[in-house]
Amino acid sequence: MLRDRVREDLRAAMKARDAVRTSALRTALAAIDNAEAVPAETRHARTEASEHVAGATAGLGSAEVARRRLDDAETAAIVAAQADERTQAAETYEGLGRDDEAARLRREAAVLRDYVSTWNA
Repeated sequence: MLRDRVREDLRAAMKARDAVRTSALRTALAAIDNAEAVPAETRHARTEASEHVAGATAGLGSAEVARRRLDDAETAAIVAAQADERTQAAETYEGLGRDDEAARLRREAAVLRDYVSTWNA
């Protein structure tokens, strides 16, 4: 899976002390994790409620809900969106005269685009 590959490459980038690659992969994984979160309205399928605390559930594991699992196409779309966000932010930084930040964001975007292009190939 694409997510597993990104996670493995993040470990390698951290060991290699590659700051640009680490930053890009870390934020991409965070975006994937956020997308896998279950919406709040589906979390509260309670079987037994606590009488002492409003909204609480009783019993071991009663508040836990399984996360969604994204397929590779959904994961690739999230990574592509992250690359696009970095490109747009780089343009904003260039307009503000922050060429160093813009260059860093463009390098991060290139890292993420490599994942999308190799996965879709």
